[in-house]
Amino acid sequence: MRIATMATGGIGGYLAVLLSKAGHEVATIARGAHLATIRAHGLTLEGPDANATVRPWMATDDPSEVGEVDAIIFGVKGDALGPAAEACRPMLRAETVVVPFLNGVEAADRLAGVLPPGNVANGMCKVSTTIAAPGVIRQVGTFSSFTFAERDSTPSARIDALRAAIAGAGPEAPPTDDIVRDVWEKFVLFSAMSGVTAAGRCTIGEITAIPQLADLFRNVIAETAAVGRARGVALPATVEESAWAFASGITPEMRASTAIDLEHGRPLEVDWVSGAVCRLGREVGVPTPANDALYAVLLPHKAGGGAP
Repeated sequence: MRIATMATGGIGGYLAVLLSKAGHEVATIARGAHLATIRAHGLTLEGPDANATVRPWMATDDPSEVGEVDAIIFGVKGDALGPAAEACRPMLRAETVVVPFLNGVEAADRLAGVLPPGNVANGMCKVSTTIAAPGVIRQVGTFSSFTFAERDSTPSARIDALRAAIAGAGPEAPPTDDIVRDVWEKFVLFSAMSGVTAAGRCTIGEITAIPQLADLFRNVIAETAAVGRARGVALPATVEESAWAFASGITPEMRASTAIDLEHGRPLEVDWVSGAVCRLGREVGVPTPANDALYAVLLPHKAGGGAP
């Protein structure tokens, strides 16, 4: 397949390496020192799934140089969605599928408001990756799963083709009969991981060891699940306990990307995580006091640049 990564951060870079190794043509969209290093030395993945450097088919900051592709792995920060989506237009043909792997539950609808809705799918991933240095993607933990589908979850050849490509490259890429449920199921966990590890400047190990933090974490899980159900999402009855069990079993040093961004003074996606729970909860009359508090605590750091 011919695949573009928009952009080539933790998620896009991780898949770009594995898909390139598997023989696919991957165009990596990047900028600055990251792009310069990819062009000069290749793109490197460090972690349990690979320690490898690849030379992508193309590395550029101009999507118009890429031309039409079969699929776009869309993995930018929430606040960058609009401009990044517009930049994808030169890579689209009628059957190109754009799969968002963003934090939160609103990316697919937001993308469909910018790009032709027929090009937009929906997706979520479970993998912990970050840009460790220009041209270097680091994976933490051993889990790696990418779930995606058409926005209405109907089967399609283009989704099957991309699923086969990703599964053939190594990660899990399971089918689904309800992608909205799956995206929200991850969000139930991530809203707590993001809000608590960032606001508490802590790891998941510290959360599970400190009862007060554990209570806060579980309250966030419960609120987010309540909002999803009130919005008609078919979340499993066990989603709250499953989220806590998963969090309790992962690497104790794990933190959400929000916490890492805060530590480095980068902008935070608070509007699309804690802030989204609060906003979506208000729309359906579900109170979200724990998420409200985390959102308020993180808002001063939303623009980044300040001391954490």
